Amino acid sequence: MSRAEAEPLLQGAVTPTYRAVSVESIDSLGPAELSSDAVLETFNKTFEKTFKPDTKKQSSLVTIFSVWNTIMGSSLLTMAWGVERAGLPAALVLVAFMAALCLYTAYVLLRVNKHHGSDSCEVPALCRTLLGQWAEVVAHIFSLLVLLGANIVYWILITNFLYFTVNYFVDLNSSNETIYNTSLLCPRHLNESLLIAEPEADSAYWGLHTTVPIYVALIVFPLLNFKNVSFFTKFNSLGTLSVAYLLIFVLVKGYAWGIHIGELFTQTHAIRNAAVLSGMLALSFYIHNIIITIMSNNARQDKNGRDLTIAFLLVTVTYTLVGAVFYICFPLAKSCIEDNLLNNFEMHDVMTAVARMLLLFQVVTVYPLVAFMLRSEAILLLPFKETRGLTIIINISIMAMCILVACFCPSIGTIIRYTGAVSGLVHIFALPSLLQIRSLQFRGKLTWWKTVFYCSIMVFGAVNLLMQFFIDE
Repeated sequence: MSRAEAEPLLQGAVTPTYRAVSVESIDSLGPAELSSDAVLETFNKTFEKTFKPDTKKQSSLVTIFSVWNTIMGSSLLTMAWGVERAGLPAALVLVAFMAALCLYTAYVLLRVNKHHGSDSCEVPALCRTLLGQWAEVVAHIFSLLVLLGANIVYWILITNFLYFTVNYFVDLNSSNETIYNTSLLCPRHLNESLLIAEPEADSAYWGLHTTVPIYVALIVFPLLNFKNVSFFTKFNSLGTLSVAYLLIFVLVKGYAWGIHIGELFTQTHAIRNAAVLSGMLALSFYIHNIIITIMSNNARQDKNGRDLTIAFLLVTVTYTLVGAVFYICFPLAKSCIEDNLLNNFEMHDVMTAVARMLLLFQVVTVYPLVAFMLRSEAILLLPFKETRGLTIIINISIMAMCILVACFCPSIGTIIRYTGAVSGLVHIFALPSLLQIRSLQFRGKLTWWKTVFYCSIMVFGAVNLLMQFFIDE
């Protein structure tokens, strides 16, 4: 399966997929980024009930950038917010620690698969082989929950980008006559010392958290009922383009602002708030349920550890660059940083408008793929045969949940950190550790200190999830 390109918008956020390893078994891949090639292959395997192993191999360079491209996601939009909540020193330590831990558990899965699996095997199949049916069911259920979280985050992003893009074009003619004091906003903490334009009141027919989420349904629902999902994979290259543009966007803005580090030495942060970033990072570095497939295409199997390490290092540098640069250079109070950094810019800022339009088109074309994976996974778990009526009912149910959350809890940062903490506990910390313990036991290499070590990884995942409920919002 070629993974040289991937849809890198949501990380974390997050768009898992799954692949068929046999006619009887469908494996779910966790909330890694959505690969168009993976969707196409899954579509063919699921509905044609055939499995043809791919014999094409990739060079180490292609494999490295495949992993980097697959992990990168919309966490770029929330990384600066996570840095602000944790504080810069703690954030730098957390990013490095979580990257190392996620890298290690991903490598553990590769080692377990080497001893007990195959190139066509995935995590749920390993769970069934080594741990039993219950572990496979747990892997599927939590993949389904993460898929639902991914759909919700995408819906909120579509709503946000559509709302501000339409407003931008509506105000395009009159904006030349209006003088705006600054292109930066502080929506959560209005302060008299901040020179910001007065926001216009929403009309009864056009509100960001009232009517626009419903209008999104009018756009998306017809797309969800396309018979051939492969149409949307033709826009695959937009994912890489969006990440590149966001990097350039942050660097250009940071250069224009200069360095503002006065508050770095006076601000204090509650230690428990660092869990905001650790929860997000659990999803930002999540590629575990798809890593076996990607690395099995590496032509140099003996270099899998090296190539995986280099890829995670690139991801770590990218996240650190975007989050730290935006945070250090942001000229207003650091507490003003939004969980979607584009919300900190005035609507008429040209670079921001371009970013929103680019991301809007990409997310609209990716969302049907994400919903397709969720719908297919749900149908596999339901005791019903797939029919046109069942497909429509599931699509409507997905949209209804997305609309409700977009109206009443439209915080992508909150959704990402909870989704990351839940998926991280199961797919990053618990399952790899349990699989490794079982593998070592079968091979007669399990010792007490190894048991303690892997149990401590699971405890860390549990604490990370528990701490999400003690965050100061």
